[in-house]
This record gives sequence, C-alpha cells and structure tokens, in this order.
Amino acid sequence: MSMDFGLFQQQTMKLAMTNELRQAITILQYSALDLNEYLLEQQLENPLIELKERTVTEEVARQKMNDTPIYDGKSSYRGEDDYSPVDHIRENEEGLQDYLLNQIRLLNLDRKTRSIAMYLALSLDQNGYLHQSDTELMEEAFVTEETLEKGMETLFSLEPYGVGARTLRECLLIQLKHMGMEDSLTERVVSRHLELLAKNQFKKIAKAELVTVEDVQSVADFIKTLNPKPGAEFNRETPKYVVPDVTVLKINEDYVVRLNEQSVPKIFMNRDYEQMVKNKQTGIESYMKQKYDQFNWIKRSIEQRQQTILKVTKSIVNHQFEFFNYGASHLKPLTLKAVAEEVGVHESTVSRATTNKYVQTPRGLHELKYFFVSTVGRDSSKSSSSEKVKTHIKRLVNEENKQKPLSDQKLSDLLKKDNQINVSRRTLAKYREEMQIPSSSQRKRY
Repeated sequence: MSMDFGLFQQQTMKLAMTNELRQAITILQYSALDLNEYLLEQQLENPLIELKERTVTEEVARQKMNDTPIYDGKSSYRGEDDYSPVDHIRENEEGLQDYLLNQIRLLNLDRKTRSIAMYLALSLDQNGYLHQSDTELMEEAFVTEETLEKGMETLFSLEPYGVGARTLRECLLIQLKHMGMEDSLTERVVSRHLELLAKNQFKKIAKAELVTVEDVQSVADFIKTLNPKPGAEFNRETPKYVVPDVTVLKINEDYVVRLNEQSVPKIFMNRDYEQMVKNKQTGIESYMKQKYDQFNWIKRSIEQRQQTILKVTKSIVNHQFEFFNYGASHLKPLTLKAVAEEVGVHESTVSRATTNKYVQTPRGLHELKYFFVSTVGRDSSKSSSSEKVKTHIKRLVNEENKQKPLSDQKLSDLLKKDNQINVSRRTLAKYREEMQIPSSSQRKRY
C-alpha cells in the first residue's frame, strides 16, 4: 500500500515539474507586451497575484516608442529623400470606402448618380481597382449605360486619384488627367508604350515618339512618382509597438547590458490571501495551496526569463562588439549554437529568449534575432556575414556609373577582388532582391 502511495507521489511530483517547466517555457517565449497581457489574465484567475502599476501596456508602449526606429535586419534601397506621404498614414484612419463615400456625400449629385457612385466605391478592391465590366455592373446595379457612365466619372473625380480604374494604364492616365498632362509625352508613353517602359526599352520608345532617350528617361522618372495602387494606403497594417527588454549602454570604452525594469511585470502576493495561506484556513486549504504554488511558479519563471535574456544579450554583445562601435557592416557571423554553448543552455532556449525580444542600443532598437547572421564563404577564416555583404553591395550600387550599372556577376567579381568576399552570382542576386535593389537593366539611366 505504501509502495502504491510512493509511486503516486512520484507521478504527482513529475506532473508538477512538467507543468512548471511548461510555464517557464511559455513565459520565456512571450514578448514584454504579451507577458503583461498574460499576467493580467492570471491575476483574474489567481487571487494571490498582485501587479504593480509599472506593468507595461500597449498604450504606454505606443506613447514611449512612437519616435523610435525599429530595425529588423532588412535593408531598403530607398534613400532618405524618397519621401512618400503614404508612409505617414496615421493609425485608425478611415478606410478607402468610407473616405470615398464621404466625398460623394459632399457633391451636388442627382439621386441616381449618387447611388451608383456609392455602389462603385463599395465595389473596389483593396488597391482601389474595379474588376467588373460595364455590363456586369449595369446588371448588378440595375442602371442604364448613361447612369453608369456618370457614376464612373464621379468616381474618377475623387481622391486618391486613380481609384475606379480597371488596369494600371487607366489608373495612371486618370492621375495624369488631374495633373493637366493630357496630350503630353508622358501621357503618350503611358497610353502606347507601358510594356516597353516596364522593360526599360527606352530607345524603342524614343524612336517611336521621335524624342531623345533622355526625354524618355525623364518621363520614366516622373511616372515612378505616380501611385499604381491608390487604395493601398488605406490598408496599412497597424504599427507594431515594442518595449525593449534590455538596454546596452556605452560606458567609457566598454558596453554594459542592463535589464529594462519598466518592461518587467512586478508581481507580488496579495497580503490578505497570503494570511489565509499561512493560517491554513479550513475549507479552502487545498485551493489556496494550488494558487500559492501557481504564484511561485510564475514568479520564478519571470525571474528565470529575465536572467536568461540578460545572459544571452551579454553573449551577443561580446560576439558583436564591433557592431556597437562601427555599425551593421561589422556584424560577424553568429549562430544560436555559439551563444547557447557560451551561456550553457539549449539552442531552443536561446531562440525563445531572442524572438520578439528587443534591445535598445546606441545604434537603435533591434530585435535580438537581428544579431544572428549567416555566413558567406566556405572558408571560415575568410567568411563574412550576410549583413556585411549587403552593405558592400549597396555601396557598390550607390557608387556605380548609372549609365553602365554593374551586373550581378560584376558585383560578385568586385567583392572578391576588393574585399576578399566569395559570393556566387545567384546568392548576390538574392541579397540584392532582399534589399529591394533593381537589376542592372532596371537601374540603367540615359
């Protein structure tokens, strides 16, 4: 009988340890905001849990991090001067359909025209395009061709200009019309040569229109300023707000890693219920014991989470010391395994401790995953990080002769010759595309 009880006790302890381990893993993989939401839920279920006011909510994060850039390791070919008003669309702004309907309501229209214009506005896709034919629309809305035409004219008059078009060509032509550029070279190129323009076949266009290649180049540059998806600006994802889990500070010539206490939920025990646990109040003793154990599991898991993130970040700083001094071009190849071995944990633990965890550094706010970069080159003594290779590619493209842009093979040859970096043409093309850098034929200027 005692043997059966001992076996039952061992199984119970094993189950408790499994639950505790699962709790620790769950808490480790949470972001700061997710952890706070989780604790608020636990507080509702466990009367012993109390949270202090420094618990971070998404609203607080939004206010604090509104002006802080977040780097995810992805580069862009766009320069600082490539401003687009679409980039600054505010959160919670009205949708495309509402925006159009509000404009229609302000126009002096007869009832039929207003009705079909609203119907058309509600028929647009997320990019502002219309997919139904005139025949389909007349059948669906029970209107005449004349009424539909008036509705389309109304739709074409609304901002953002270009909505209601069925093709890219029509979308661009609508925008040019509003700019007073009818019968211009730009209008003719869009009307007659859009396919050639997409292939950068400027010489063929110039010959057909009896103009210089430089004229076509100017037209191409202007067309790039038009909006091919006028409705897309209303479909931007809600901005992601994050709270840094750790901070890296430069003190003298060294870098110091500190936990961000504001991101850590301060958890403590409710005094009234704590007394009930101590007094072992009859009737609820089993329930209070369960909640007491749960409280301790959560508290220990949070402490373990913080220490793991701190140790992992310190290891990252040691490996990527040159990044903090000189920037992204000095990132070194680094794997989860290398950090795991240094910290003394499993690779999966490092992965959880760096996913959706952020560090505030003198060089901006980065996800900890940003510092794990792949190796380029088989010879480990001459290997380079993918981020370093991208930096060199971007530099070479920026410095190239725009009339004779460098091909992927030429870029690969220059990296090997000038920087001793061995990277295949195919790999280089992949990095170039990741940075949104056009091919050499698309970069060519006249």
